[in-house]
Amino acid sequence: MNVLLRWLLDLLLRFARTLDLPLLVALMALMAIGLVTQYSAGNESVRGVLMQGGFYCVGCAGLWVVSRMPLHLLKQATPAIFLLSLIPMVLVLFIGGGKYGNHWIKLGFFNVQPAELCKLSLPMMLAWHFDRYRMPPRIGVLLGALAIIALPVGLTLLQRDLGTSVLILSTGIFVLFLSGTSWWWWGAGAVLGGGGFATVMLAPMSWLSFLRPYQQNRILTFRSPDNDPMGAGWNILQSQIAIGGGGLTGKGWGQGTQAHLNYLPEHTTDFAFSVLSEDFGWVGVMTVLSIYLFLIARCLWIAADARDGYARLLAGTIGLSLFVYVLVNGGMVAGLLPVVGVPMPLLSYGGTSAVTILLGFGVVMALRTHRPVHR
Repeated sequence: MNVLLRWLLDLLLRFARTLDLPLLVALMALMAIGLVTQYSAGNESVRGVLMQGGFYCVGCAGLWVVSRMPLHLLKQATPAIFLLSLIPMVLVLFIGGGKYGNHWIKLGFFNVQPAELCKLSLPMMLAWHFDRYRMPPRIGVLLGALAIIALPVGLTLLQRDLGTSVLILSTGIFVLFLSGTSWWWWGAGAVLGGGGFATVMLAPMSWLSFLRPYQQNRILTFRSPDNDPMGAGWNILQSQIAIGGGGLTGKGWGQGTQAHLNYLPEHTTDFAFSVLSEDFGWVGVMTVLSIYLFLIARCLWIAADARDGYARLLAGTIGLSLFVYVLVNGGMVAGLLPVVGVPMPLLSYGGTSAVTILLGFGVVMALRTHRPVHR
């Protein structure tokens, strides 16, 4: 019996030796909360929970496989991974579907959103690109990086998915930032970006004819959702009611009225965080945000401890990207940002998003486990 126990323990240690335990525990806790939220948001439907649980299982299997990849193999495979991720981005333009554009490729009983894959492949490619040169990068290296960023961002814009294209762009910006790009560039970019955002938010609609009608409606709704409470402003107002109705400790699991009475739209996907807020209140929200904060901090700590430029850039970018995803979705459901189709990581229903996020953390674990011994 003792020999069997020792064998099982040794097998478990071999199986888990490349997994970062703090990251794994936090991810497991977040996925458990995600399943609980999906059960409530889906009106206690087991099917949605089982589907999301299946996506989590696929993502965790991918996480384990990727975590075992040595750093040099991950580097060598990066250009191929990036090019392969662009193939479905092109295919979706011809065979894809979606509410406002070609976002999804239908594969039987589930859909794949190719743009989600680029949230991981783009920072990998940029880290590989910068790792071949001295830091901080020169102008020629930066121009090459901008060309790399333009490929997935441009293909996503052709899919009419502005929200996802902004998130993909943010991953590229984080790699540029961590590579040590001059502060003069960031100052100029902040001025131009802030001015452009203010112009879009404050300009008359007649100036924004280049935007599609639904995008114009989202900007108008963000400015003043009370102007059309039964139309364009319905989503955000119902979300705010759900968040405010949760109070300190919430109404209880499955007791929220906004989702169960179908007042809250997209309650399993974009507005799943509102369901969590109504069911578990401020306590539940702070618990989930604390887990996100820990995941981000852990990624940044791994990046700071990395002894390789590729690992440092990639781990830091994955952590900062998670921060942006949480910020955008949280700001959207609270009415602090315009409504965009951005899910809350590992909380909203979605297979491609969940698998991609877990693969990203598998990459972080691989960078941590297989880091060089000497600087």
